Amino acid sequence: MDNTIIDLQGKCSLAELIGDSFAKYADQPAYTCLGQTFTFGETYNKALAFAKYLQHHTNLEQGDRIAIQLPNIIQFPVAAYGAMLAGLVLVNTNPLYTQREMKHQFSDSGAKAIVILADLLPNLTAIQSDTPIETVIATSVTDFLMPDKAYSGEFLSLLDCIAAGEKESEFTPSSAGLEDLAVLQYTGGTTGLSKGAVLTHGNLLNNSEQCYQRFKNVSEDGKDIYICPLPLYHIYAFLVNLILASSHGAHNVLIPNPRDLDAFVSALKGVKFTMFCGLNTLFVGLCHHPEFETLDFSALKMTISGGTALTQDAAQLWHGTTGCSISEGYGLSETSPVVSFNEPGNERLGTIGFPLTGTEVQIWDDNNQEVPQGEAGELVVKGPQVMQGYWQKPEATAASIVNDFFKTGDVAIAEADGRFRIVDRKKDMIIVSGFNVYPNEVEEVIVSHPQVMEAAVVGEPDDHSGEKVCGYLVLAPGQQVDEAAIIEHCRNDLTAYKVPKKIVFLDELPKSTVGKILRRELRAS
Repeated sequence: MDNTIIDLQGKCSLAELIGDSFAKYADQPAYTCLGQTFTFGETYNKALAFAKYLQHHTNLEQGDRIAIQLPNIIQFPVAAYGAMLAGLVLVNTNPLYTQREMKHQFSDSGAKAIVILADLLPNLTAIQSDTPIETVIATSVTDFLMPDKAYSGEFLSLLDCIAAGEKESEFTPSSAGLEDLAVLQYTGGTTGLSKGAVLTHGNLLNNSEQCYQRFKNVSEDGKDIYICPLPLYHIYAFLVNLILASSHGAHNVLIPNPRDLDAFVSALKGVKFTMFCGLNTLFVGLCHHPEFETLDFSALKMTISGGTALTQDAAQLWHGTTGCSISEGYGLSETSPVVSFNEPGNERLGTIGFPLTGTEVQIWDDNNQEVPQGEAGELVVKGPQVMQGYWQKPEATAASIVNDFFKTGDVAIAEADGRFRIVDRKKDMIIVSGFNVYPNEVEEVIVSHPQVMEAAVVGEPDDHSGEKVCGYLVLAPGQQVDEAAIIEHCRNDLTAYKVPKKIVFLDELPKSTVGKILRRELRAS
């Protein structure tokens, strides 16, 4: 473990970080979306006005929870920073949530207010009476471009709230400190109802500084341009783009819908971006887009991958297209999120790099004992970025945090040089005749086939072997291949029990809004 003390430059809260950083870079571009750019000064002034509105025109008090359910539009940072300045706790909410998921998250968090995309109001209306939400503030995608007040008769308009706040002269700065709750970040809910990870100001400030120490050799304060296609409500982009990048004066280009690759590529034209945040499926999709390779990659210094495993083929395809290597990292909602990260320019494909400053990573067996170096076991994490626990779930907290180590549920191996390699999720492991099969390994082999673009591997019940390996895959555009050819390809690189017994061709794989392939949906199909 690197026992270096993390210097937060005296910052005690996210509100303090925002205030100081945005004043320093006031005249520089902060956020661009849909062709519109806000400077840091403009972003801060609108956020401050919103904070004043919350303090003077609502019953919200410091520490109360406010949900934000928006895509990547400039209103997101304005609302999020405004809530932070007012001393509120953010509850980041996926805009694609169903009514059931919204009801659970809002009730569980105790959120009293929400900033929501106007298109989602019908879903909220259907469940609001079953939640503590009293204050509903709506905004349309184009409000900062062409204000749309069609919804404002029944609900508050974010634009009106900002306008009302601008008329207020008094503002009470947040008194939150390092130990105070800053964000309730709900997990993906892959093992049932999602749980709220309790992240303090100290957790997020520390992780921002930890990441900066790993990035600083390739970043330049006040000069970088980040492409942000991953949703800000997800902890990955929330920390890297909304907190880390912005606090160092970086310009974030927000991509509202990364699945619309035509619009995505169009938004990048003419932008000399230096940093790109993405994940495996996005890298593959972009590199197969006919116009992507025509973009200007001359300034690109760092490409960050997280959220899901990076395949060798995706990394090589990206490097061949952009000339930039990919630095893969690893993290979870419960760790604010980053645990480890490959040093830019010193990456080793297939690993998640070295733990960040002040972070201790161990590999444990099922008895919570450390295994010998080189053996597979559960990756556990100790450091200032580890959450305080799960919101109002003491039993789940006690099960997941043992001796200050957070048990991630991921199977990993410690390399001899100190790097770590993720093998797979414990729950995704397939057991064939008593042998462990890790889907990541099989998927890596399948996507190495030249005709295959994406693959997902799951286990299915089998009378003979207990479980059998099944591959679901998407072919590259214009390609054709049959099941037998894929299975034969796998036989060349995999032990017999790991070879898929069934191959299913799909037009697309089920994915989360972040772009993670959802194996659980394939298992249920």
